[in-house]
Amino acid sequence: MLGTYAEGWTLERMPAVDRNVLRLGAYELLWADDVPDPVAVTEAMALVRELSTDESPAFVNGVLGAIIRSKPTLV
Repeated sequence: MLGTYAEGWTLERMPAVDRNVLRLGAYELLWADDVPDPVAVTEAMALVRELSTDESPAFVNGVLGAIIRSKPTLV
């Protein structure tokens, strides 16, 4: 699923931190009912801001935003 929403990026090409934070964020968005969507995205962006590249927060925000927009068809 992440590869679908990460336009132009394969999972193998993503930094490992970004890939794993996206996995956590996608889980929280789709299956963790006790975590509000904006909180999941904010936490994911904070993690990659601290641990990954300068471009990572915008990338993670874009991918998770696309998942949120498609959420009704995913769950």
